[in-house]
Amino acid sequence: MTRHLFSTCTAVLLLAGSASAQQKATITGVPEIPFTSVPNFLKLPAGEYLGEAVAVATNSKGNIFVYHRRDTTRLFEFDKNGTFIKEIGKGYYGFEFAHSVRVDKDDNIWTVDEGANLVTKFSPDGKVLMVIGRRPPAVDGPVVTPGPNPPAQKYILCRPSDVGFDPQGNIFISDGYCNNRVVKYDKNGRFVAQAGSEKAGKELGEFNLPHGLQVDGRGHVWVADRTNNRYQELDNDLKPIKEITNLGTGWTLCISAGPHQYIFFSNSNPNGNPPGSWQNTGEIYKGELDGTILGKFGKPGKTVPGFQVVHKIDCRNPNELILGEIESWRVQKYILQPAPPRTAGGERR
Repeated sequence: MTRHLFSTCTAVLLLAGSASAQQKATITGVPEIPFTSVPNFLKLPAGEYLGEAVAVATNSKGNIFVYHRRDTTRLFEFDKNGTFIKEIGKGYYGFEFAHSVRVDKDDNIWTVDEGANLVTKFSPDGKVLMVIGRRPPAVDGPVVTPGPNPPAQKYILCRPSDVGFDPQGNIFISDGYCNNRVVKYDKNGRFVAQAGSEKAGKELGEFNLPHGLQVDGRGHVWVADRTNNRYQELDNDLKPIKEITNLGTGWTLCISAGPHQYIFFSNSNPNGNPPGSWQNTGEIYKGELDGTILGKFGKPGKTVPGFQVVHKIDCRNPNELILGEIESWRVQKYILQPAPPRTAGGERR
């Protein structure tokens, strides 16, 4: 894997380009979902702080995992009441620049590290069970590689962004910031298929920064195709089914557990809060798997109940969402309330 070194100027331009690509949602007539916010419910040990809380996930017990960027990348586990339990992977070679954490049906914990180019499977007690990808070795040194990305490889990732699992245990990875693809592996980590490639594209089944990924109970793969300002639904073989283009920019998504699954889409306000972003971004939409949008909630804000760059969402319980925020370095719990009943004329009371 070739290592990339960007100048400060280039990095600023890339961030500015990403922010300016943020798109206002065009859907109309979506009802507001009432909610209450529970900020600061995580109880950190004395002297510990959260950095950029880029990812959150829960297991079957309700324990909460927070993958965050601080002086180094850290993975903390809390119980359902927010009490600190332990740190997982302290000093782990696969931690460099956190991007996502997910928990599978067996309560294994999966981290996606954009900086190390690795996806790691931990057992519930924190033992490393599987690694997909390879961290670029330091001995290679930083290498500048202008021009197009090298061809995507089966077992080498390039700034991956998320991971999901189907009911059979197959593994799906969105890969990511330099590759523009979704990769399917079997439960043993063997390559099966990919959609997209190292090249960015805008047709169905192509991607331009696939930033979030989840798999529903049917095995369909949902992708937040960020720079294309859309979400895509693929079948289990990674063939495209449909796109959703009216919900703004596809930052991230979450699919709830249980027999009736809901999907949450985040049109997050972008990094740096550029001019205009506070007025037309930040909301989260709740929908059915057929694409029907049921409601929306939330606004950008540096103080609660607003949020700052919702990077990942846990929605195991669809009425109790946990949001990981980058720029305010915090985790919030949002408790969604039932919508007001409609009158005979269709208006809400």
